[in-house]
Amino acid sequence: MEAFVTSLESVAEIVIVIALGYWLRNSGRLSDEFKGNISFLIMNIALPASIFVSVLKYLTRDKLASLSGGLVFAFASFAGSYIVAWLLTKILRIRPGRRGTFINMFANANTIFIGLPLNMALFGTKSLPYFLVYYVMNTISTWAIGVFFISNDDPTVTKDTKKEFNWRKLLPAPLVGFLVSLVFLLLAIPIPEWITKTLDMVGGIVTPMSLIYIGIILADAGLKSIRFDRDTIWALLGRFVFAPALMICFIMLGASMGTTMPSLESNTLIIQAAAPGLAVLPILVGQSHGDVEYATNLVTTSTVLFVVVVPILMQIVNYI
Repeated sequence: MEAFVTSLESVAEIVIVIALGYWLRNSGRLSDEFKGNISFLIMNIALPASIFVSVLKYLTRDKLASLSGGLVFAFASFAGSYIVAWLLTKILRIRPGRRGTFINMFANANTIFIGLPLNMALFGTKSLPYFLVYYVMNTISTWAIGVFFISNDDPTVTKDTKKEFNWRKLLPAPLVGFLVSLVFLLLAIPIPEWITKTLDMVGGIVTPMSLIYIGIILADAGLKSIRFDRDTIWALLGRFVFAPALMICFIMLGASMGTTMPSLESNTLIIQAAAPGLAVLPILVGQSHGDVEYATNLVTTSTVLFVVVVPILMQIVNYI
């Protein structure tokens, strides 16, 4: 019951902020120019700052070294998700503009803004080191791999322009923020508290601004855009069924080979593997001229359905 209440509260907060963006857009208070500016602000300033502060806040060099075993299971799960998702884009013939979104829904989750508070409520502070295992892999996966599936799925790019190599796509701003934070972490470079607080303040706008952006997209597309077509259903199955199932399979495979892990760690990894889609996914897709309505639909529906998924998944992990 506690898992259900916690997930319900987390989703309620998100839905309210999305509704705010929807109302502001429909009332004419947010212009098209604001829509473009908020995308730039989140991706190039706020999100790198948020990632930088989060890594230094939740990780230490000792923790990073001690959690290497769990990273192997997380890495295998992410790799498996990418492979299954890519194969399904071919089998289901997912159209250009949706493929990057489809693959990212299988592999990458909203860990910090939904996964973290839920994990703390379900398992307490003792689970934080195990949460960091998934968080590190999810961050690397999103900004080192996931963004390239989206950028390479731009339906407006011709074959000639695809041949041009864009160094900016190789190192997107969020990934740069993550890499810089690792340098500061590994070299133990001190950072003045006022700088940390400033970056934390700037990074704090990522979630509300991303949710307002989703509300803007919903307002432009209309509430009728929320639908459960074939591509949406398969992507949701990837997020809530395939991803956690792969994690469970790898954990059980490791146990059969003598590599066991604490039940708290395995439970944490499984729950995180089923967290909703990234809140910034519609922004990423919009920058690559993809199907933003499809991305928005997936983020919204996965966030709402998460309320139902968590209690079911909690019952499953009890038998593992």
